[in-house]
Amino acid sequence: MAELVKEGKVRHLGLSEAAPDTIRRAHAVHPISAVQTEWSLWSRDIEREVFPLCRELGIGVVPYSPLGRGMLTGTITSLDDLPADDYRRNMPRFSQEAFDANLAAVDTVREAGQVALAWLLAKADDVVPIPGTLHLSRLEENSGAAEVALTEEEIARLDALPVSGERESELGHNWSYGVTPPQR
Repeated sequence: MAELVKEGKVRHLGLSEAAPDTIRRAHAVHPISAVQTEWSLWSRDIEREVFPLCRELGIGVVPYSPLGRGMLTGTITSLDDLPADDYRRNMPRFSQEAFDANLAAVDTVREAGQVALAWLLAKADDVVPIPGTLHLSRLEENSGAAEVALTEEEIARLDALPVSGERESELGHNWSYGVTPPQR
């Protein structure tokens, strides 16, 4: 990939769901511009190692599912709100026991997904969340997060929100924080 940058075919390199060791090794070969990973009030694993490493190396972060797969928008108030074939029904955070606990925990942001997005935007200037949507009205609503200024107290309160259940089911492969084998 570094060769493609030298040839002018690629401008910047990014990684998705990479483990700290992979990020460090890749960045040593060629500067990594961004790391994409799930990050929200609901998915905080990145804060232990990946985000601090990105800060250290000057790498931007592109959080996907910043609205907790819809849970942080207030549009999902019951598992009955999800179609029977919805993939989220198989995710641990959407199991009945975790769902009820998480619904109570996120009550402080359910009225506005903008708060959840503003919380991410407050983490660093080069954090660029990518909320998915099918509706123009939601896109417009989400863009309003850039105008929401959270106080340190509000950020601390949001930082302390508990979450119940793992973010992914164990499917026999590693979708998060993948470690690539060393180059030979």
